[in-house]
Amino acid sequence: MDLTIRSSFLPQNDPQAATAFYRDALGFEVRLDVGYGDLHWITVGPPDQPSTGIVLYPPQATPNLTDDERRTVAEMMAKGTFAQVVLESDDLEGSVATLIAKGVELVQEPTDQPYGIRDAAVRDPSGNLVRINQRR
Repeated sequence: MDLTIRSSFLPQNDPQAATAFYRDALGFEVRLDVGYGDLHWITVGPPDQPSTGIVLYPPQATPNLTDDERRTVAEMMAKGTFAQVVLESDDLEGSVATLIAKGVELVQEPTDQPYGIRDAAVRDPSGNLVRINQRR
């Protein structure tokens, strides 16, 4: 089998803030913005990886969720415990400094991990954890 990653999904509760974060702070391309009423599915990705993307989706549009489950998802997003994505940088400290200068919330300073990477973490406007790794 020859499988690749096409896209993954992260929830967003503010399409404009999500677009600004992934486009302006992270430097991703906005590849698609599909609206249905007040809901938006926004596909973003690194310019040099055109076949890999992140779909920022409205969690309230998830089929078959009960009202209680929707409330739980909203609470977990607010706490930053619902979803995350892991990115990689060749210059972790430089990437973190750039993000801080752009007003991004730093959750974890660059740290050497015992499993062979150095990483840091920020949070996107919806509360999703964005980890940034650098291989040692």
